[in-house]
Order: sequence, then C-alpha cells, then structure tokens
Amino acid sequence: MHLFKKVLSVLIFCCGIAFVQAQTAPKPYGAVPTERQLAWQEKEMYVIMHFTPTTFQNKEWGFGDADPAIFNPSNFNAKNIVAAVKAGGFKGITVVAKHHDGFALWPTHSTEYNITKSPFRNGKGDLVKEMQEATNQAGLGFGLYCSPWDRNNANYSKPAYINEVYYKQLEELYSNYGQLHTVFYDGANGGDGFYGGAKEKRSIDASTYYNYEKIWTIVRKMQPGAAIFSDIGPDIRWVGNESGFAAETSWSTLTPVSPVKDKKPSPGFVVEKDLPTGTRNGTFWTPAECDVPLRPGWFYHPEQDGKTKTPTQLLEIYYQSVGRSAALDLGIAPMPSGELHPDDIKNIRDFGEILKKTFAVNFATGATITATNTRARSKVYAANHLIDNDRYSYWATDDSVTHADLVFQLKDQSSFNVIRLRENIKLGQRIEAIAVDAWIEGAWKEIGAATSIGGNRLIRLNKTVATNKVRLRILKSPVCIALSDFGLFAEPNLQ
Repeated sequence: MHLFKKVLSVLIFCCGIAFVQAQTAPKPYGAVPTERQLAWQEKEMYVIMHFTPTTFQNKEWGFGDADPAIFNPSNFNAKNIVAAVKAGGFKGITVVAKHHDGFALWPTHSTEYNITKSPFRNGKGDLVKEMQEATNQAGLGFGLYCSPWDRNNANYSKPAYINEVYYKQLEELYSNYGQLHTVFYDGANGGDGFYGGAKEKRSIDASTYYNYEKIWTIVRKMQPGAAIFSDIGPDIRWVGNESGFAAETSWSTLTPVSPVKDKKPSPGFVVEKDLPTGTRNGTFWTPAECDVPLRPGWFYHPEQDGKTKTPTQLLEIYYQSVGRSAALDLGIAPMPSGELHPDDIKNIRDFGEILKKTFAVNFATGATITATNTRARSKVYAANHLIDNDRYSYWATDDSVTHADLVFQLKDQSSFNVIRLRENIKLGQRIEAIAVDAWIEGAWKEIGAATSIGGNRLIRLNKTVATNKVRLRILKSPVCIALSDFGLFAEPNLQ
C-alpha cells in the first residue's frame, strides 16, 4: 500500500508538471515552420552542382545544341566531390540533373537528349545516381534541380512538353533517387534555343504554362520531406540576389505579391524587393536561401581559375546568410575532367576549418544566468535552456513581458568576437530588437545589437571582447519572448 501511494504521488507530480507546462506554454506567433522547414533550417549550408555539356563548351548557359558526345569526363568521382563538400561543413548537395540546355544526367525515358547518348560509362552511366549514393553514404542530404525550361526539346512551349516530358522527368527523379531534402526551382524560362533544330525564340507564360500548383502536388506526393525552393517558396524563398547576402533585418515570413496585375505570384513573377528582407508578419513561413557561386560563374570556366572565393570571403557570406536566419547554397562546378579544381577544394576545406574552430567552444556554457523574468517562475522555461545545446528548449517570459534582461556570469574570463542567438521558431519569429553588453572596467558597455533573430542570428564583433560577465537585453517583441540559444565564440586568428 505504501509503494502504491508513493507511485501515485509521483504520477500526480509528473502530471502536474505536464499540466502546468501545457497551460502556460506561449502561444505561437504568426506563421510557423513545418517539420520539413525545421529540418532544412538545421542544415544551414549546402551546395548546388552545375555540370553538363555546357561545361565542355565553356559557356554559362547551354543553347541546347551540344552533341552529347562531348560529355565525357575522364576522371569523375562522386565520392571525391562529396568529400570536399563535407570537409567544408556543408550538410547537403543539390545536383542539377537537367539545366536549361535540356541535357539529362540520368538515363531518362522522357527524352533522347540524355547521358546514355554520351560516352560516359560507355553509355550506361547515371551521374545523378552516383552523386546520390555518394552523398547518402557521407550522411549528407541530397537534393535535385530539373529545369522547367528546355532549350533542346522540340515541343517546348507546347502542352506536349509539359505533360509528356517535364512532369515525367520529375516523377522519374522523385521516385528513383532516394529521399530528397530539397528540390530547386528558379524563374528562368523562355527565350532563344535549339528546340529540336528550330533555332528560334519561344515565349511562354510561366505563371500558367508550367502549372506550378501541379508541380508542388507532385513533390508533396512523391517527396513529402523535401523543402521546395523557388522565388516564392512555398518552403524556401530566393533571397533576391546571387551574392549570398540576406538583409540585415531578415524575416522568415513572406506575403508573396506579383508585380503583374491580376497575376498569381509564381516563380519568376514576384516582387523582388521583398525577398532579401521577407515580410514582417507575412502570411507564410518562407525563410530565405542565399545562393552564390564559389567561382564568378555557376559553371566551370578555365579563365576563372584563381578567382575562387577565399575562405575569408566565404566566411563573410556565411555571417550574412546563415547568420541572418537564412541558408547558404554555394555553387560548385566540376572541370571537364569531372573533378573540382584544387583551389576550390582547398578553399572549401579551409573555410570549414575556420567554422569548426570558431564554434568548437561556447564560452557561455556553464554560466550562471539571472533573468529579470521567467515564465510562471517555472523551471520548464528557465534561462539555463539557453546554454543546453538544444535548439527547441527555451527560456520564456510571462505573456505581459515583452522586453527583459539576462545576465550571464561566465565561468571564467573569456575572449570572444561572435555572439549567437536563436529563437524557438516552432513558436514563430518574435523578437524585433536586442542588444548585448559586456562588463568592462566596472561598467556595462554595449558591444553588439541586432534586429530579427529567427532560427539563427550571428553578431560578428569588430574586435575581440574580454570579460567575465555579459548582459543580453531583449528590447522589442510584440509578444512574450521564447529564446532558445545564446552563445559566445571566438574566431581563430585569420591573419
């Protein structure tokens, strides 16, 4: 009987905690991410690979008239490419399975213009499969891009191309290459091309011809875990430039608007000025992807050797993409041999080493934290969740408290130049302004500030700060605070 009472009291206590937690949890604010968007956010960095007959023509965009026989990389090794990407800290690879030239890198039944007509692997090759297997073996996410525009196909601009070629290509790719973490769509469409020998310009209405609603349906049915990228999402939006930079204030929500009257927003038809910033209190959760090529062009060009972005340039891009709650999508481009250029491999690897060293030690770990407010004075929402290395446990304030301070008494005197904050975005993007102070020479001195936080915010200081006490001030939020992470880090000496 005594044991029964003891067990009963424990159950009542546990249920009481669960009840209090359920009753007092903050309500979500605005649009919130789906599970696939959360998985995408956690990847932070991935690459997109361009490699087609265009590479062998030394062009940036293929016209669609290249002889498949020119596609014959002598030393292609998917594992080597994947190893280089992984060394840089990237978490996924998107392969351009078909670019605008229309050449398919897999043995498709939808068009004769495909890899089986090339000498690659004696006409029995499947470059997409090789990349997928190597990527999966390395534990990275795999993604695909199949261009809707096809400058080779004779039926492009006609219903036959969409219904009998393009949709079938998507179905082949989405059913034969494993689980995809993302699929990529851009706004390039219509213009001059080979078109089966017609060599003419063809125009289409991209908002209706491709029927993106049907495309999204195909993706959701065949790859429910894949985050869809396009100008306007629906899962990930383009950041509006190819420099790799999101805006200083970057919202993960968007209300898509078409620049064309009475046109429904679709890839290629969206107000681009809204893309770098997003829309505060936007209708949909649509965070930004910052795409940027490692070299000046998306495809390899020998005259661009020596112009690969340096590790420090990549680091600058990282802080203005991943550090602004977006993702970094870096373009890589094999040489005609099928290999990445040695400069590309080295710079990616050295960039990864900088990141690894920077985030190896969080000087906020083990700190004693004092908060001016904690929701319901409950341990469930205590400030120690900010340093537990869990993106979704969080410190929260009472509903009536929309600005608050936290003081971190560090374990030791520490030197740092990077500050990281994350919100629990399962509850939306809430905070609009923060400031960080350091205790220096007996007084608080402001060392950094930021606006939007979201899934990840990095503040890179102009100089290293040495202190044993840091204060975080949440200055503005429309609702109570739900902050999940606070970190202090030091970059290695980059001189």
